[in-house]
Amino acid sequence: MKNPVFTGAGVAIITPMYEDGSINFDELGRIVEDQIAHGTDAIVICGTTGECSTMTDEEQLAAIKYTVDVVNHRVPVIAGAGSNDTDHGCALAAKSAECGADALLMVTPYYNKTSQAGLVAHFTAMAEAGGIPVIMYNVPSRTGLNIAPETALELSKHPLINGIKEAAAELGMSDDQIVWKYKIAEGGVTADAAEDLVGQGCNLIISNSYGHQTYMEEEAEKYPDINFVAMTGDFAAISDLDNFYNAFTAVYQSRYVSGVVAGMKVKELVESGTLTPETQPDSFTADGKVKIGYVGAYNYAEVVSGYTAFFLGVQSVYPDVQMEVMYTNSWFDIDKEGAAAEALIANGAVIIGQHADSTGAPAATQKLKDSGKICYSIGYNIDMLDTAPTAALTSATNVWKVYYKELFEGAQAGSIPQDWCKGYEDGAVAITDLGPEVADGTAEKVAEVEAALKDGSLHVFDTSKFTVDGAEVTTAPIDLTYYDFSTGSPVAVYQGETKEAISDGYFHEGELRAAPTFALRIDGIIEDADPVA
Repeated sequence: MKNPVFTGAGVAIITPMYEDGSINFDELGRIVEDQIAHGTDAIVICGTTGECSTMTDEEQLAAIKYTVDVVNHRVPVIAGAGSNDTDHGCALAAKSAECGADALLMVTPYYNKTSQAGLVAHFTAMAEAGGIPVIMYNVPSRTGLNIAPETALELSKHPLINGIKEAAAELGMSDDQIVWKYKIAEGGVTADAAEDLVGQGCNLIISNSYGHQTYMEEEAEKYPDINFVAMTGDFAAISDLDNFYNAFTAVYQSRYVSGVVAGMKVKELVESGTLTPETQPDSFTADGKVKIGYVGAYNYAEVVSGYTAFFLGVQSVYPDVQMEVMYTNSWFDIDKEGAAAEALIANGAVIIGQHADSTGAPAATQKLKDSGKICYSIGYNIDMLDTAPTAALTSATNVWKVYYKELFEGAQAGSIPQDWCKGYEDGAVAITDLGPEVADGTAEKVAEVEAALKDGSLHVFDTSKFTVDGAEVTTAPIDLTYYDFSTGSPVAVYQGETKEAISDGYFHEGELRAAPTFALRIDGIIEDADPVA
């Protein structure tokens, strides 16, 4: 089986230029560093976004070589080297490989269209000329040529052709139909961004941060013929707006599974005699429990639900653990997340979980592990193995394509679910690849747990598995009113019902609304009073 070039999301970066048209390498380096810092899994240089069609070969190769040098093996570099001229493409492929690219992005021939047999010959020649993995780029809206399924199958047999970039083809959409806006802050700029998208003719507008939803709701009121989705939001269902929607995955399930991975490692460390009160005395409580830690963004229900699920996953394998939680008061802050991980490990934690978006915690864990500490990392969203090659065990992640497919199909059919939440049963959550130092038997245990989540025989928040202040919890009334905290004291913006979340022996997370509601502070978890400075 071929090894993937990367797993996760790779970003196609621009090629910044001075007014005279020459490449601004300083700015290119800054962009690359920014993307790596924010957790991208790969860098695509000289793709369509990178002006490859308007650059000379010399400029293109210089940009590729510079990017390779800046990245320095931290993530794969994928170089755009396609052409409608096979000989030209072969030359670019070979030279891009010489520059140190990890893989090549090859667009289908444009203008002078070829047959499907011609496509096979074209991509085969370029792959062999480059001698490194090739990702085919199928964008028929721009090239006028589509790679047929049977052609893709034939090309997949080539040992160097490792993947295909499809421009929303599964949904019958082209790149021209999708407009992206990045790094939109939680504030008035959210409304500005939405207004701009409305002006560009978008009829479905999606935001992906909790603080966006108030502004998205306001825009939905203004434009009743346009659909607005606030990911991770929580009050669409009570807003009385037919064009406003919320969505969130049951990511607490994958956090539970990642906790199982961590629990397997703790059990192995203890039972093998590697982790003992003698080898690392600070890692045990006075009553003999193993210490683990968690880096959280805010003390919101979303984070509390996640770290509780993680803790319960650990306990399902190794019950004698205590977990300390440190908050950063930021969704993304590499320095604070790293500092939190360092502080938790200094306090004795041997596993660091996270609900924060950067690579700060895994990087800090790897550094301390390399210094001789017994410590490992569980990440979030992306595979952290490039950042922490021996410390990272796995990451809990969302599989958002499941929702996007339903959303786009629903939009086309005129029926969008207003409060969407799905998990393992529908393939909407997962964990990333297991790291090299997971405990023996982890893969088999993960498969067992995932199967139980899928068939409904396992519930993460089974009330028989935890206590609050020493007592089993039998009731959890949840107020579904939406409160606006932006002005200081909370103001009820939309009045919802109070509903019971516990029945049939478990807390029904993700069922009362898409966004998490589990905010119980269970025994065995300690929250630090002050956030990381």
